[in-house]
Amino acid sequence: MKLQTKFEETIEVNESDILDFELGLPGFEEEKKFVLLPIEGTPFSILQSVISPDLAFITADPFVFFKNYDFELSNSDQDQLAVSTPGDVMVQVIVTVAEPFEKSTANLQAPVVINTKQNKAKQVIINDGNYGTRHHLNTTKREG
Repeated sequence: MKLQTKFEETIEVNESDILDFELGLPGFEEEKKFVLLPIEGTPFSILQSVISPDLAFITADPFVFFKNYDFELSNSDQDQLAVSTPGDVMVQVIVTVAEPFEKSTANLQAPVVINTKQNKAKQVIINDGNYGTRHHLNTTKREG
């Protein structure tokens, strides 16, 4: 299917690549279908709405920037996402891009969890005092 992106390009995506956010995203509950478009050669991707071309988020693999990032997915989230093994799960965090880029931040409190086998996804909220919504991406010296 053809998809118009926020970045004014039309791309071809397979229906099988569409992620189903059963509850939408917080603040965008009506948006339930997205695709994850990797940005080649980087740990970043674009989470693009299938319905609304103007709605897209820059995401990143948090483990590239935050080696000690860790959280437990609740049983209800595991059930909702139909997770049967940890290998089924991919985690992305939403990035707020700043100028200069080194001031960009990642939301570690609300990661996007994706069941890559079922194409089910959910932005979960972690109630852990260690994680907030604005952790600086250190693009030169990665946290270890």
